[in-house]
Amino acid sequence: MSDAVITDPVFSDTGRARIDQALKDRLADAGNQAPSLHAAMRYSVLGGGKRIRPALCMGAALAVGGDDRRALVPACTVELIHAYSLIHDDLPAMDDDELRRGRPTTHIAFDEATAILAGDALQALAFQWLSEAPGLSAGVRLQMVNELARASGSRGMVGGQAIDLAAVGQTLTLEALEVMHRHKTGALIEASVKLGALTADHPDDSQLAGLTGYAQALGLAFQVQDDLLDIEGTTDEIGKPHGSDEARAKPTYPALLGVAGARKHLDTLLDTALRSLSIFGREADALRTMASFVVSRRY
Repeated sequence: MSDAVITDPVFSDTGRARIDQALKDRLADAGNQAPSLHAAMRYSVLGGGKRIRPALCMGAALAVGGDDRRALVPACTVELIHAYSLIHDDLPAMDDDELRRGRPTTHIAFDEATAILAGDALQALAFQWLSEAPGLSAGVRLQMVNELARASGSRGMVGGQAIDLAAVGQTLTLEALEVMHRHKTGALIEASVKLGALTADHPDDSQLAGLTGYAQALGLAFQVQDDLLDIEGTTDEIGKPHGSDEARAKPTYPALLGVAGARKHLDTLLDTALRSLSIFGREADALRTMASFVVSRRY
């Protein structure tokens, strides 16, 4: 096991610094063509963030006995997809947000056309990085590309965003709400964990099943806590306008279940995530710590 195990609620300064440095180094190679576009790409990726998805990728690699160094590039590709999704989510045609991570959103800091192109370019770059990831066989890289593509597209994250936009002003059942969030938020979290597991030589079926159950529960838990923070957090804490979901009449867990009911559901999801890791020993402690962080974070 390498010295970059991520064990504390902020995934350790060392772990996050490695991810941040890898992203910075790789994005520095963009070249001098279209300087505004590349500046917007760097602005969007390097401007903070919890790095939960890349940390999950690296934590999953460790859980199945893999080497987190081989997971570093796949971890960075998931963060590129996440960054692109945030750029597009913030656009006037989508959520029309002006603040992200305490800074102007990309289309405000640059312009709308540059923001759209930056998102497009980050999505393409993610698959380029993944197809060239060092230390992995061509077959494994192809599996990873397939997994990330499915999680990102119309049957995953983008499909969830489409459902979300269509659901504004509606009251959804809990089942319908969770279908939406399994796609919009959960699919990329699940892909992060699967990509990490694929960096190991031969993860067995029981390990993969446990990690999948963990990721599915964690993806929903992440969204429940996001919904609660939109009500209970401050703009300074969450880095975006407080109360924006309610202002847009978005279907949320607190709107459907009440705050107390949403908290109870959050506890159930955390318990499910942790029980899904019961087949693992201490090698999955980073994933357990990340689950606890997700449900207690204030940003």
